Amino acid sequence: MTTTWRMRFELSDSPGALARVTIRLAAADCNVLALHVIPVPGGVLDEIVVRAGEGVLPADLVEAVRSEGGKCVGITSADVRDLVDEPTAVLRAAKTALSDPSRTAEALRQVLAADSVTYGEAAEGQVQVGDMAVRRGWARFTQVELARAQALLDLVEAPAPAVRGMLSDDGVALVLRPGAPSDEDAVAGLHTRCSMRTMFNRYHSGMRTVPRRWLHRLLNPPRGTTILAQCADQVVALGQLIHTGTPDCAEVSLLVEDAWQRRGVGTALLAALASDARAAGYAELVAWCLPSETALVRAAARAGLDVTTRREDGLLRVSIAPRGRALKASIATVAAEKTR
Repeated sequence: MTTTWRMRFELSDSPGALARVTIRLAAADCNVLALHVIPVPGGVLDEIVVRAGEGVLPADLVEAVRSEGGKCVGITSADVRDLVDEPTAVLRAAKTALSDPSRTAEALRQVLAADSVTYGEAAEGQVQVGDMAVRRGWARFTQVELARAQALLDLVEAPAPAVRGMLSDDGVALVLRPGAPSDEDAVAGLHTRCSMRTMFNRYHSGMRTVPRRWLHRLLNPPRGTTILAQCADQVVALGQLIHTGTPDCAEVSLLVEDAWQRRGVGTALLAALASDARAAGYAELVAWCLPSETALVRAAARAGLDVTTRREDGLLRVSIAPRGRALKASIATVAAEKTR
């Protein structure tokens, strides 16, 4: 159960107001671990990271602020990463994005303490930063934070972060990119080149081809994203990330053409999906495989992602932590290893 919380609040501009709030928290056996002051038009926001005492609820923390005339702007669960001072956090995020531009969205999420960062136009409840849509439900973004985020993007100047390159195990260059409606024929061709066994492992049914009406949903899932692996003018693999309806959890799936299996394509595709999942705020990826099918488990292990499995309803439920260990086989590393 979470006992560490991150709070933002506005206090009246009077001497000792913040001190009185911390005294109330101390009386409730709460320990303030970090404090930041954020400039906003007309004043400042105070942000604290507090470890709550036994039995203290988030509502009790909010009441402690309000009892001293404060207005609680937002509260969310926190972890040890929130104890890093702001300049250090920004520098670490910049290093992440500079060393691997495909992780720019993940770095931006760290800088903004956002719930999710995805590529595309901002919808209702989101804010546009560069070519990315950013969402944070627990507190509104301040202009200082948005300026800091834009400065990060200006520093990185990553070329089309949604398009990534890789080398297969035998040195063939491929591109990983988002799927688009214009890819329907290419994705249909991918399915026709897959064997019955590969199709059965992916869809758990004995179909030989996919119905034409499925192609649109494969390329434009209503609650997720699709990444294609392309070599020359052919799409040779497809990966999807679909929100399950459970908070912080998404379903992941891969389809790799037979001729490209066991050549590192699935590993790179899964690493790319895990990177997007981290930026979108997912804590778990779930896949459903036949008990005899171990390709996804091997790909996750090779990508440096922690995996657990269990039998459920006659299938193998594969749970993948998108953060895992350091991505030993991230796309950049896979490419580097093949050129040694």
